[in-house]
Amino acid sequence: MSKQLPPGSFGLPIVGETLSFLNDPAFADKRQEKYGPIFKTHLLGHPTVVMVGPEANRFILSSHMHHFSWEDSMPDTIKELFGRSLLFQDGEEHQRNRRVLKPAFHGKALEGYLETMERITQSYLTKWEAMGTFTWLGEMKQLTFEIASLLLLGSEPGAKTVRLCQWFSEILAGRFTIPLRFRWAPYGRALQARDRLLAHIEGVVRDRQQHPNQDALGLLVQSRDEEGNSLSMEEIKVQALLMLFAGYETTSSMLTSLVMSLAQNPTVWKQAQNEQDVLAVEGPLNLEQLRGMPYLEQVLKEVERLYPPVAGGFRGVIESFEFNGYQVPKGWRVFYTIGTTHKDPRCYSDIKQFDPDRFSPERAEHKKYDFSLVGFGGGPRTCLGQAFAKMEMKIVVAHLLRNYTWELLPDQDLTMKLMPTLHPRSGLKVQFRKRSGGDKQGS
Repeated sequence: MSKQLPPGSFGLPIVGETLSFLNDPAFADKRQEKYGPIFKTHLLGHPTVVMVGPEANRFILSSHMHHFSWEDSMPDTIKELFGRSLLFQDGEEHQRNRRVLKPAFHGKALEGYLETMERITQSYLTKWEAMGTFTWLGEMKQLTFEIASLLLLGSEPGAKTVRLCQWFSEILAGRFTIPLRFRWAPYGRALQARDRLLAHIEGVVRDRQQHPNQDALGLLVQSRDEEGNSLSMEEIKVQALLMLFAGYETTSSMLTSLVMSLAQNPTVWKQAQNEQDVLAVEGPLNLEQLRGMPYLEQVLKEVERLYPPVAGGFRGVIESFEFNGYQVPKGWRVFYTIGTTHKDPRCYSDIKQFDPDRFSPERAEHKKYDFSLVGFGGGPRTCLGQAFAKMEMKIVVAHLLRNYTWELLPDQDLTMKLMPTLHPRSGLKVQFRKRSGGDKQGS
């Protein structure tokens, strides 16, 4: 090669720098400070180049996509557990399946999900009020799983959903483990749980084929591409499993970070609450109101910026390329960063401050550089479920702000842990109660 490799270190033999990558939220920050916006390392068994900043995100996610493969982006264990879903497809196969899946997550489909999301949210609000004190991360996971499992798997809250959640948790626990297939090993248990969950999904799909309805799985069964082709049974099963993953972990992470941030920033909380109190006077929550919450939209963007659920994304390098004067070989992997880019002082002012006004029309800091806000990805492969997730989060937070208040309990660790998705180490312990008339008048 005429160009040199990026600077950096491959770390220890075999394991490379994987342990630091998985356990240190500042992994990319520290190495960027030492080596610059592109550096080499060794992660999850592969030589890897980490690329930092909006220019790198544009390069990987949009302008030079042809150099990269999504199919080669993750360990074989994850591909086996989640199957050949949209996440691991390239080219025309991905484009075709994305077109087929899109109707289940946009437009009129979202209108049909409002009642379900709101009904489950209300049940959890009642539960939390009765509990008084609890750890919010686990509760948010249960809430988002119930919403996802009902809309994506057709499972009403109850014993069956609890069982589905247990199976899904076993799949997640096996993602980054040694691939031992024994029944007692974490990976072996994950494979068994996957098979049980896929068998359940197949049963629901067959029911939807006989009795169509308008939940996400029902819409997937009915969806067709331009040539009239539908997804096969195997395709629907793995896509449903992927959707369950996307609608569960990342959403619960963002919701937990959001309610923590409101409690830590009273001025932001008050402004968000005032917006909801004005809307509440107009009547119950509806789609029109959800579209008219500009300040809550700014709060969601600031949570996405400061607390992105995942650190970034891997891609397989299928064609060598040059970036910033360095050569990256075919066969390596690339990792684009989310959290580090979101703290780039060229893009954002006062980067450690939780400041939703940075996304106001007057400041619009995220528009200084394209691809500077990439919590949901960017380019042609932006997260397909983004509108679904934002609608769900708005419903939960709107009801919280209108009717409840909470305080963070003392003596807990609120430093952020990266794996499996970003969350406060304590899980966020809170005191929760109904807003009184005095609270509302004071707003």
